[in-house]
Amino acid sequence: MDMQKELKKRVSEIEEILKQYLPREEGFQKTVLEAMNYSILAGGKRLRPMLMQETYRLFGGETKAIEPFMAAVEMIHTYSLVHDDLPAMDNDEYRRGRKTTHAVYGEAMGILAGDALLNYAYETAAKAFFMEPGNEAVAQAFAVLAGKAGIYGMVGGQAVDVESEGDVSISKEKLDFIYRLKTGALIEASMLAGAILAGASEEEQRTVEEIAGEVGLAFQIQDDILDETSSLEVLGKPIGSDKKNQKATYVAWEGIEKAREEVERLSADAVEKLHFLSENHSFLEELLRYLIHREK
Repeated sequence: MDMQKELKKRVSEIEEILKQYLPREEGFQKTVLEAMNYSILAGGKRLRPMLMQETYRLFGGETKAIEPFMAAVEMIHTYSLVHDDLPAMDNDEYRRGRKTTHAVYGEAMGILAGDALLNYAYETAAKAFFMEPGNEAVAQAFAVLAGKAGIYGMVGGQAVDVESEGDVSISKEKLDFIYRLKTGALIEASMLAGAILAGASEEEQRTVEEIAGEVGLAFQIQDDILDETSSLEVLGKPIGSDKKNQKATYVAWEGIEKAREEVERLSADAVEKLHFLSENHSFLEELLRYLIHREK
């Protein structure tokens, strides 16, 4: 399999889906709409909608009800990045190789664009209710998406991360908590929503959630490694942000080599569990490996 070619094809398909759900840039609130679309169309791996779509396909999903959920999860992810980059948070001026939203539109509009993307994500996902009225799986997937993005998911992890800045000696348990919620929760939401919408059993859903949790943790550890070893040109954003903001990371806790070993362990465990779900998983397996071991 030519992974680069397959990724390019799938990213292109996802981009077209996203464009169908973006707001029109018109009216007195045009500036915030432009800022929303600027943020979404900044590029990126489209990891979360891709994982959602591939998990949906893994369990035989075939309808278009998955598409508003794919757009919604990317909007939620993008809003988190917009707010992450704000001066009150990481204070970064570059994301995905270009100026961050607040650097272009100002801090106030950056805050509003993030707020708007989060709210618009739920408006978008709600369209699936009208596409498949009476399908309880849509309501269940909606609840998963909302829960994993909130205080018991991504926002909760981010809150603990912010409170822990400057404390490089926090416990391993607390660091795991931050990573599993801040990064892992939305990956769990993506894969779990895809499985639910495709009709996966409760046991299969639990396995999918476990796989996604390990992928999310490995993904964040790899991000730590890249923050230490990569460059602005390759990564598309400033390196050394973790040190600058005095954040505790796996690299600071264990060193780069042990962090890399942990990425390998989590990756192998996730792929092994995937094998128990289906034999028809070649692209999804390669996708997990590719994303966990990415260079940017």
